[in-house]
Amino acid sequence: MKIIEKYKEKRPVISFEIFPPKQGVDINTIYRTVDGLADLKPDFISVTYGAGGTGSNTTVDIATRIKEDYGIDPLPHLTCITSSHEVVRKSLDMLLTNGIENVLALRGDYPPGYVPTEDRSYRYAIDLIREIKADKDYCIGAAAYPEGHIECASEGQDIGYLKEKVEAGADFLISQLFFSNDIFYRYREALVEKGITANLSAGIMPILSKKQIEKMIFMCGATLPSRVIRFLVKHENNPEALRKAGIAYAAEQVADLIENGVDGIHLYTMNQPEIAKEILSRVSNLTHKVC
Repeated sequence: MKIIEKYKEKRPVISFEIFPPKQGVDINTIYRTVDGLADLKPDFISVTYGAGGTGSNTTVDIATRIKEDYGIDPLPHLTCITSSHEVVRKSLDMLLTNGIENVLALRGDYPPGYVPTEDRSYRYAIDLIREIKADKDYCIGAAAYPEGHIECASEGQDIGYLKEKVEAGADFLISQLFFSNDIFYRYREALVEKGITANLSAGIMPILSKKQIEKMIFMCGATLPSRVIRFLVKHENNPEALRKAGIAYAAEQVADLIENGVDGIHLYTMNQPEIAKEILSRVSNLTHKVC
């Protein structure tokens, strides 16, 4: 089923993100993760794509298993920054062969040591979106950045680029992580003002460690509210207490988002299904009431 149809049927659409195991790690570990997530009956599960196009076959294999063995719609990521047209077409053909009709089209990050060349096939996600839309009957998701992409000159410019992606064929949007719902609400209003009406799922990542959050802030430039900074400092030397505080904070974010009519909740699970279970159990009274 195309994910865009799910947004027409219910609010909020609930989804999770998982990533393939690192090279050399037993592939079956990811299916133990899916076992735990399947119990929560998500509307879809996204599967990340290796940096620079590595692991594309693994992404397709996992997505296919999710669809065939669990009966859950998968959303495989497809990145393009270091890929050729031939590699992208091969990946799309593999998905189509396996009956997968949803794809999250992303530029992707530059691999360590990668030097871009002028003759590369793709520069931006919009190039990939246009190609998919022209040749394949896919439902296409795209990334949205509530605080602007870290490489973009301004938030306004970033929203302009997002509008171009939607006009090029992106059917729905999933946001980058954020830790202040007010930022998300202002962003949602800004999209509407610019005429962007595609459904938008809010990306939520629970804070599990100080090291994790420092890495994510450096990678995406997310703002930390003072409340988050306080519990990071308070529990800096108590990992379990920090983990509990982070999960509680994420659950509060999700509950508030649902109360404010968010289109969807996309949990970055970090392959830990117990985290998703804990968060959703805290807001289950809300998720069951929303239709």
